[in-house]
Amino acid sequence: MRSLIDIMQLTTAEIDELVALGSDIIANPEKYAHKCDGKILATLFFEPSTRTRLSFESAMLSLGGKVLGFSEASSSSAAKGESVADTIRTVGCYADIIAMRHPKEGAPLVASMNTSVPVINAGDGGHNHPTQTLTDLLTIHHEKGHFDNLTVGLCGDLKFGRTVHSLIAAMSRYTGTKFVLISPEELKVPSYVKETYIKKNNIPYEQVTDLEEAMPKLDILYMTRVQRERFFNEEDYLRLKDSYILTPDKLKTAKKDLTILHPLPRVNEISVAVDDDPRAAYFRQVRYGRFIRMALILTLLGLN
Repeated sequence: MRSLIDIMQLTTAEIDELVALGSDIIANPEKYAHKCDGKILATLFFEPSTRTRLSFESAMLSLGGKVLGFSEASSSSAAKGESVADTIRTVGCYADIIAMRHPKEGAPLVASMNTSVPVINAGDGGHNHPTQTLTDLLTIHHEKGHFDNLTVGLCGDLKFGRTVHSLIAAMSRYTGTKFVLISPEELKVPSYVKETYIKKNNIPYEQVTDLEEAMPKLDILYMTRVQRERFFNEEDYLRLKDSYILTPDKLKTAKKDLTILHPLPRVNEISVAVDDDPRAAYFRQVRYGRFIRMALILTLLGLN
């Protein structure tokens, strides 16, 4: 593995190795504090990000490395019309590894073909966000202790959510996975995602519109935002938006060991009253994001 562009580049064995390394970093941070001494990470963020960019920077600094980069396209030469390929060729002269977010799908792949240093896709349009999926997987492993035989509920915008598509792809390879797909008709999982990952692997699944109906079955609930801008009809949005707000009341029938995840940022789809519930893992998920990115940086640099 030279670069990471798509979660499906990784075998389950490679995912297990990254999760094991991330877990060891959590347990023994001092062992890794100087692993990247003298190494430089470039964070090239052509669109805004809070968690992902700071998580990568925190990861590299925690390994003893240094960070350079930009946080918006307007502060780079892209504003002058420079191509992605030329930007990457240039930055590859300054850094040992690159984390890149770009609004155009496929831009990180183009970048990886134009430099000799490893490139990590930190999100490309609605396409891929592999390090978010690795974050989700490390969180699931820490909360549940395993990946097998889990019923995963995905709720909200399942049509446009790149984090949802990537998690379905990753979890579809583990034994005994079941999916419950909870969304309005307008925001159902795209057919290509169902065909490629769910049906092809003969994974049991159901599609429902009612969150409360699905709740008692779930081991994991992955919440996403129902986005007003995705609806053609304002009435449909108003009718549906409150159906997918997670409240303590809706958790009454949930399993005692349910794990609630959210890629963040949230708007109103999880009530703040849920935050103190021990099943709410979304802020722990943010923390795990730093450790799995540390594991990925070490692996791509051959320093693990």
